[in-house]
Amino acid sequence: MNWEKLLSSKRFGMEHADASRDERSEFQRDYDRLVFSAPFRRLQNKTQVFPLPGSVFVHNRLTHSIEVACVGRSLGNGASKKLQQKYGAAFCPSIAEIGSIVSAACLAHDLGNPPFGHSGEKAIATYFSEGNGKSLKSAMTANEWKDIITFDGNANAFRLLTHQFIGRRKGGFALTYSTLAAIAKYPFSSNYAVTKQKFGFFQSEKDDFAKIAGELGILELEKYKFARYPLVYLVEAADDICYEIMDIEDAHKLKILTSEETIGLLMAFFDENRKKRVQETLVMVTDANEQIAYLRSAVIGTLIDACTAVFMENEKAILAGTFTGSLIKKMPAHLYEAYSACEKVSIKRIYRSKVVVDVEIAGYNIIYTLIDKFTTAVLHEEKAYSKMLLSRIPEQYEISAKTIYGKMQAVLDFISGMTDVYALDLYRKINGMSLPVL
Repeated sequence: MNWEKLLSSKRFGMEHADASRDERSEFQRDYDRLVFSAPFRRLQNKTQVFPLPGSVFVHNRLTHSIEVACVGRSLGNGASKKLQQKYGAAFCPSIAEIGSIVSAACLAHDLGNPPFGHSGEKAIATYFSEGNGKSLKSAMTANEWKDIITFDGNANAFRLLTHQFIGRRKGGFALTYSTLAAIAKYPFSSNYAVTKQKFGFFQSEKDDFAKIAGELGILELEKYKFARYPLVYLVEAADDICYEIMDIEDAHKLKILTSEETIGLLMAFFDENRKKRVQETLVMVTDANEQIAYLRSAVIGTLIDACTAVFMENEKAILAGTFTGSLIKKMPAHLYEAYSACEKVSIKRIYRSKVVVDVEIAGYNIIYTLIDKFTTAVLHEEKAYSKMLLSRIPEQYEISAKTIYGKMQAVLDFISGMTDVYALDLYRKINGMSLPVL
């Protein structure tokens, strides 16, 4: 792969449109287009890890995505600067835009996540693999069925951004090819999803991704299985940095971790010289939350520098499609050990904490029930109750699709786009647990 071809401002679905005369670059327009979109705004009411805020404000999907975009911009700008130093600024004019491409992709990376995060994904998948939806297997192809029973937010994000929903323009968000490619963390279809059951696009969008890959010169390893677009590594690193370090800070705010525990975890990222300078600052700052915020900022800066260095050290392998793993895992040993220590604490003390598990259990049941109700309605449109339920689905979703796969995608498009609050409210109304205020 080569940078000149990889960085394209061509817009998906608007390939023959004239370039904008806007003062912004095409990639900056991607960023702004995402910020002003309804799916992005809805992230403010989608769970990140902890329940949506009560008296203590913690991260939701919106704040997480904004922070990831900030870190991604720094990673992209750092890589851009080093690439220009390596090859000369004139070799590829768009190389200066890497920070804009990465930050836009970071904004969009969670748009496909259903309500209640991973428990929502699990509810969708198990409804079809274990529940009432299992009876639909014979009505789909093997690959279509795999899409449904391994439903993944990553693939759903690509669909949301590229699919022409009813009444909408061709190309979905009509983002640039480069921004769309940078979102695809797993650039292959579901039939290649084996171990972690992650994949990058559904059968319905496989040709769209192949078109983007062909335009950008992304290597095709097997049919509908591609090498990672190079900037995906920076998007992934930004996400890895933010969710791990910010979850530790949130756990401190919620008193799941003590100040001493949190400071110990974050100080481990620094060598002895840096520790000394950091400790001098901590002496001046007496507020515990401010101490943690300062440490978090310093850790994120350290990780940005380390991941940028790993990206440049492995640029040749990344462009050849032979680099494996993540930038985080290739950092210097002391940094990766400190990061791994945070991961272990997060799994044991945060992700398995009672409050998080309780939300996952409730979210699973809410999503599972909604899928069951709306799937039954879509398959039996003639029934009176079905007609009432279907009237709740916006016209943009193709519930009258000719295939069962298409109908199920319409149901999942509708449900996965809900906020946690909306899903809970609809669940209560459908089950007769609440009534609208008259």
